[in-house]
Amino acid sequence: MAPVDDVIAWRESLNHLLECKTGQLVFEDFLRTEYSEENLQFWLACEDYKRMTSVKEMTAAASRIYVKFVQVDAPRQINIDCATREGISENISQPGPNCFDVAQRLIYGLMENDCYPRFLKSEIYQALLEQAEQQ
Repeated sequence: MAPVDDVIAWRESLNHLLECKTGQLVFEDFLRTEYSEENLQFWLACEDYKRMTSVKEMTAAASRIYVKFVQVDAPRQINIDCATREGISENISQPGPNCFDVAQRLIYGLMENDCYPRFLKSEIYQALLEQAEQQ
């Protein structure tokens, strides 16, 4: 069960929601009901990627992210424009720390403007909020 303050703070912004591990899990459960959990999974993978310092580790992670989320027909393909996808494709052999930034911003915007407002109205969130407010 998420702490009351966390559940209430999730209403303030998508950022508040994503800063909380429990919030991420609840949001992912909601996204799964909309068949769009790949957005959050990609965003989180990018956050992990940006914290990496070893070039070898970054190269391997970039390749995994690309194959899983970015390339055309990827198993968890994210919804980004062709230019962004091509930009990543061109740089994937020598990925820099920012190689997914544009795509990550696009996906964050998609979640913030599309999925997040629906999450706040969802039964999943409303039930948690009700429990939190009763404590």
